[in-house]
Amino acid sequence: MKLIVGLGNPGIEYQFTPHNLGFLAIDRLAERYRVEVRNRRCRALTGKALIGSDTVLLAKPETFMNLSGLSVSELLADQGVTPEADLVVIQDELDFPLGTVRVQRNRSSAGHNGIESIVGALGTQDFLRIRMGVAPERKVEDGVRYLLTPMRKAELTVVNEMLDAAANAVEVIVKEGPAAAMNRFNRKPDEEKD
Repeated sequence: MKLIVGLGNPGIEYQFTPHNLGFLAIDRLAERYRVEVRNRRCRALTGKALIGSDTVLLAKPETFMNLSGLSVSELLADQGVTPEADLVVIQDELDFPLGTVRVQRNRSSAGHNGIESIVGALGTQDFLRIRMGVAPERKVEDGVRYLLTPMRKAELTVVNEMLDAAANAVEVIVKEGPAAAMNRFNRKPDEEKD
């Protein structure tokens, strides 16, 4: 069993903000596999999906971003799985340009409050992360305000492609393993043309 956690904030006012890309990626997976993520378990909305021959638990913590670790640690214990082998966290990443998707493991939080909360609750940073770039083309003065402001229509086309890529990355992780996902999604743009 893999635990696939998308990070975000509950509430309609946050739905289409950059900080909620993790939630939107879980929604994309749920739509793809025709499951509903609405069961309340361990302070999260959850739903089970079958990817290939593996059952995965899709989860959207309801604790708000800064307390995501509370829900994630409870979900891991509830499912009897370990972060190193079974946890995949999908998050927004202000350090990457909009549209970038990277699969990484054992990285620092880089200031991301949701990841900091998870690392603090689990006592390890050794888990897989799918980092979705949200940095705008021009520098913003207030990163927090930018992350919690609804995205512009012009950005939503790129976001839509990024959500598909994140869902594809989850599928590759589950079916082929983390190394295959890293090889496929961590290429530089000029390498992708070959």
